Amino acid sequence: MVFWSKFIVSSSGQMGMKSLHRNLLQGVCLWSLLAVQVSSCPDSCSLCSGPENDQCEECRAGWTLHNKICVDIDECGTQLGNCPPNSYCFNTEGSFECRGCDVACVGCMGSGPARCRKCASGYRLTGSKCLDIDECSDRVLACHGLDEICTNTEGSFRCDCAEGFIRMDSVCVKKQLPHFEEKGLFEDIQDDEVEILKQMFFGVVLCALATLAAKGDLVYTSVFMGALAAMAGYWLSDRGDRLLDSFVKGR
Repeated sequence: MVFWSKFIVSSSGQMGMKSLHRNLLQGVCLWSLLAVQVSSCPDSCSLCSGPENDQCEECRAGWTLHNKICVDIDECGTQLGNCPPNSYCFNTEGSFECRGCDVACVGCMGSGPARCRKCASGYRLTGSKCLDIDECSDRVLACHGLDEICTNTEGSFRCDCAEGFIRMDSVCVKKQLPHFEEKGLFEDIQDDEVEILKQMFFGVVLCALATLAAKGDLVYTSVFMGALAAMAGYWLSDRGDRLLDSFVKGR
């Protein structure tokens, strides 16, 4: 009897545990289904009844619900799309961006030089676009200096010095070539070269005097003999100085 009672209690305990496991399993499955359903909503929906675009219940920020479909709000057509000066509103999915105007514009309604409200300085309205003004061809004297060359740039121009000129104190002046001081004919001649030239000069003079003396002219003969004696004396004195100097140094 006791054994039978224990068997009944044990069997009923096992049935209770199985029932609990079954209920937990059903709860997990239901939660998984709900999680999949919520996570599979379209990107524009914050709450939905299914994964399709027309099953939205609530929309995310930047979207509005229309016939259970979340439609993008064009903030650029509302006061939400206010942008700083010299920029324009560009609509994106669920939001908007403020983008800079073209350089040719002062205020704009979109991108490019054809959407300008007003042309910037250095540009003029040509047709439907604000285009760059070529000041170099449009003006007679865009650069005031005679030695300046006009170069057109985007929205402006610049004045460059012509070749061979440099700018000094806002004026183009001619480049100064490096100054080299001219040397005389015999300025850098060496001492030994001077001696050689002297000897050559006296040699020429002696040859001329010898020629004249050979003709029997007594005046030229005496001059020739005097020059020859002077050369000999100069040579001997120079040799004597060298011998004396070497003798003293040798002692």
